[in-house]
Amino acid sequence: MKPHELFKQVAPAIVAELFTTFREEEREVYKSALASLAQSRKLRPVFIQKKPVVEQIAWMHKTLKLRGSDTIGEHLLQVWFMKFQQPLLIGFCDGMGINHNGEGSVEGELPAEMDATKLKETVDGLYADFNPKVVSLYLYLFNLQRPGGWDALTDMLANDGRIVLGIDPEPRLEPEGASAGEAAPEAEPEAEPEAEPDVSEEE
Repeated sequence: MKPHELFKQVAPAIVAELFTTFREEEREVYKSALASLAQSRKLRPVFIQKKPVVEQIAWMHKTLKLRGSDTIGEHLLQVWFMKFQQPLLIGFCDGMGINHNGEGSVEGELPAEMDATKLKETVDGLYADFNPKVVSLYLYLFNLQRPGGWDALTDMLANDGRIVLGIDPEPRLEPEGASAGEAAPEAEPEAEPEAEPDVSEEE
């Protein structure tokens, strides 16, 4: 499952938590993500910045569901997990015997294979200790870290009924004639704001 597909299925509350945490604790990551996503849709960032925060987050979530946002989406998920979900990462790495830096960031080579029994025991512990939807999202994200993923983890993602991201996949709603993974640019208001709002100010 690619990053844009994860964002199609993940619970909106998780995405709201991700962006709210960035906005409160890693403001530059939030501003950079907003600017990058706006530019990917051929919009000036100020067009999104002038929206209320709730609408900014909803728009960014909508844009992350597009195939062309995969690189940005994967990066945001990686940073969110590494900075704000360290106990979960440590639990997974320790359970699987993967070397890490003490904060859950993998050091050295990723394992060539995963033991299915050890994986189940580790995942059982994660689901007991953490938000199940965050655990599910992490398992999908980790499986993206190697081309083709790992057989044992891929099988678990396909067959373990606990691994639910939040909502069912959405149907594709791309306009006819748009190339794969691309949506038509959004209409921008003709009037240019006099000054760019500062997202560093609390809304």
